Amino acid sequence: MSKVFYILKHEHRVIERVMRAVEGICLRLEGGFKVPAEVLLAIADFTAKFADRYHHGKEERFLFPALAEQGITREGGPLGVLQYEHQVERELIADLHKAIDLYQEGDVEGPQNFVRAADAYTRMLVGHIEKEDSILFRIADEILEDDAKDALAESFKQLDLALGDRNLQDYERIASELEATWAL
Repeated sequence: MSKVFYILKHEHRVIERVMRAVEGICLRLEGGFKVPAEVLLAIADFTAKFADRYHHGKEERFLFPALAEQGITREGGPLGVLQYEHQVERELIADLHKAIDLYQEGDVEGPQNFVRAADAYTRMLVGHIEKEDSILFRIADEILEDDAKDALAESFKQLDLALGDRNLQDYERIASELEATWAL
């Protein structure tokens, strides 16, 4: 498998670290334990900025168009399904933010709302990652020429430079800290 798909798979592993932390947080909340709102906000920030804007941004801006040029269909096809799942995940991230707001306000249903939103997001995202790792990236690696893969890698580098206040290493550190502290 080429470097560009190792990059995307590596990002999936980083996201999975946070999802393990989310599972631990949800178990604690279900058990009546208080979790600092700052931790929930860190989860929401990570999912919105790294998982969605950064990782999904690479796929939507660069990978999906490259695959569409090779005849992989969007409408009614696999790229359309993955794009739709990205949109659903964005809606679920918005639900996470709403649940966190209620949690911070001390709403008695706040913890349960967070657990429901986090569970829906985690289930959706884990299934989505599995599709990409086991199907999409393998197909893409086979059908894209080396120059197209090189162009993707260069586009990814340019996006890395445009991340702004955080870089990939910062997100890897955040994911590792969340996992070490909150995963069971």
